[in-house]
Amino acid sequence: MSIATIDDRKYQRLLGKALPVVIRFESEYRRLMKTAEELIERPEDELSTEEGRLLELVSMLLEEYEDRVRPLPKTAPGKMLAHLLGERGLKAADLAAVLPKSRVSEIVAGKRAISKEQARGLAEFFRVPVELFL
Repeated sequence: MSIATIDDRKYQRLLGKALPVVIRFESEYRRLMKTAEELIERPEDELSTEEGRLLELVSMLLEEYEDRVRPLPKTAPGKMLAHLLGERGLKAADLAAVLPKSRVSEIVAGKRAISKEQARGLAEFFRVPVELFL
């Protein structure tokens, strides 16, 4: 694996434009969310190393703010799984790479718990915090 180096000047310019800060106000949140959205909309293979690192930094700042200001409600893992499936228009079969279809049905029905390994797989699949399934 090769490690991409950051061009300090390019990164400083990006930082100067984005002005990432520990978010304290909704206006700062919206500004940094716009920065993240602009970077996310671009194809990944077109992002420079510096832009990728900026996106990573801004994402961490946004996530920290959301966790602090808008904590996720505690919900039963099966209900959360059912919600995410419904919200995204998915079926149990769509999770075949993570869970067998029958296991999804058992979890949603509350008949079976989600293991830590399954929770990690679901979190990665849905791109949500693993804590939603634990």
